[in-house]
Amino acid sequence: MKLGIDTFDCDHGKSGQGSYVLSLVRNIPQCDDLEFELFGEEHDRYVYTKDNPIKYTSAEVKETASGQRFWHNFGFSRFCRKNSYDAVLFAAGARMLPSSFSVPGVAVVNELVSAVVRGNDFNYFSRQQILKGLAHADCIIVPSKFIKSDLEKLGIRNKNIEIIHPAVDTELFQPNHDLIESDIADIKPFAIKKPYIIYARRMVDSEKKHVELIKAFSMFKKKTGLPHRLVIAGSEGPYSSKVHEAAFESEFASEIFLTGFFPRESFPDLYKNAELCVFPSVNEGMGLPVLEAMASGIPVACSREGALQEIAGDCALFFDSNDVCEIAGAIEKIVSDKNLASELVKKGLDHVKNYTWKMSAEKTIEIIRKYVM
Repeated sequence: MKLGIDTFDCDHGKSGQGSYVLSLVRNIPQCDDLEFELFGEEHDRYVYTKDNPIKYTSAEVKETASGQRFWHNFGFSRFCRKNSYDAVLFAAGARMLPSSFSVPGVAVVNELVSAVVRGNDFNYFSRQQILKGLAHADCIIVPSKFIKSDLEKLGIRNKNIEIIHPAVDTELFQPNHDLIESDIADIKPFAIKKPYIIYARRMVDSEKKHVELIKAFSMFKKKTGLPHRLVIAGSEGPYSSKVHEAAFESEFASEIFLTGFFPRESFPDLYKNAELCVFPSVNEGMGLPVLEAMASGIPVACSREGALQEIAGDCALFFDSNDVCEIAGAIEKIVSDKNLASELVKKGLDHVKNYTWKMSAEKTIEIIRKYVM
């Protein structure tokens, strides 16, 4: 059986979806009955194959999102026949799907579809295309009960929804084992003064709670006088101006570092050199950064909203992201209580052993066999 893996709308390997594709193909077990082939834009060929001995076929499609959605509806079936695909795995199933399938389709949905289809690049027709595609898919793979619930609230009654919790690459994300402590974290392309608190999220909307975190950090600094800095790592987005304004107006503006786009390959160093990860986002369907922080051996404080409690278990300190005082209190509690910080680190390192890519890839293959073979 030949399985095509759709890489369209995976942000050229840079985003979480691109990372998902790269990690999946690296960890797919050897299968005598399954042949895998990636397909997508020609200029993504090197991104997905440079470290992976997997075949890649390019499709002649316009580079715009609307052009790619049109192709998925009207050119995709012919492409599948031409390349003899028996089934297709759609890696960005919340964003790029045909509305119906000529071969069995498995949609991977790692985002809240309700939030995605509200985006500016979706009109009525593209929203309907995604919703119909998800309804018609042979199976939908989601990383949490929270995303499953989101699909059901949208009226998607697909009975074949399977949960595979997010996987973390523990070969990349590891604790800092350096014996020589430095005051500076040399993380290309930056040199960041320690100690620092990390929050890694793109500035896309108010629900990521960047502004509330900046206010909480300022409150923490004013109360404690401690030397910590706040590092917010993530690309600019529609909400950037609000975040920059909040940072500029803070009494501790010089201690707040907004990195802008941060190379994915540098995130392991960014995490393991931090003293604490604070994750206030309230609409997370997956919460992978929380697991990456745990695997890096740092304590985590995060929102109790979305999928974060489901994913983090009892290994994080939770807070109400709408309560700036509560966020500030959580930061202070972990920074000032070394026993608590050590306990969270130990629990987190044990916890991420249940979220390996080997386990995730094996379960993905099991689901493909169950629904499309």
